Amino acid sequence: MKFNENLQTIRKDRKLSQEDIAEKLGISRQAVAKWESGTAYPDIDNLILLSELFCVTIDNLVKDTAECSTKCAVGKEIHKEKIVQFLKTATRYTYAGKGKEEEIPCRPSSHDLKYEQGEMKYFDTYIGGEKFSGEEVVFENNNPMWAMNYSGRTIGEQFSGDFLKEVLLLRPEEMPFRGPEVYQNGNYTYHNTYDGDFSWFQGKEEIFWGDKKVFECFYHGGIVK
Repeated sequence: MKFNENLQTIRKDRKLSQEDIAEKLGISRQAVAKWESGTAYPDIDNLILLSELFCVTIDNLVKDTAECSTKCAVGKEIHKEKIVQFLKTATRYTYAGKGKEEEIPCRPSSHDLKYEQGEMKYFDTYIGGEKFSGEEVVFENNNPMWAMNYSGRTIGEQFSGDFLKEVLLLRPEEMPFRGPEVYQNGNYTYHNTYDGDFSWFQGKEEIFWGDKKVFECFYHGGIVK
């Protein structure tokens, strides 16, 4: 599958029209139509804009994916990458990035954080403090696509919320559930173990201060259909 076919597949997967793409990029619909017909090719600036719009790499836009068995398989992989990249971006603007909570909570005493990018929306809402439970959800065009529930507690006075936020900002692409498998900074060490993959998973994260466990959190989730 070449660029023009990739573009059509991703656009239709996002439920966008050629007019939608043209409006978002500030170009004519005819230009988009020529890209999809293979009679013209976008310049590097428009490739970057398409990459940002779809939350995929330029490589995934332009490479020949003929080795893939079906267009559906390619579309699913691109869609997964879109959600993962959006999750990583949303993390920087919400809890881990010390983002501002919503002024009016959706539930009594809940903490709510939200981030939007185009047709994508991210919500993180939790209750409690030392002992807490919450949920992260990603929506596309107001349809829930991915969700994760979590519940945890702080155990020792040495727990550092700043260290936890630092860890969550390192959310890896290959396992974007919480933080990396292992991370250490000074006397703090973070461990994350899990089963499954992006579509269906469960896991546990722990923070140690020296040899003493000061935090634990259990989580599970996956693709929503």
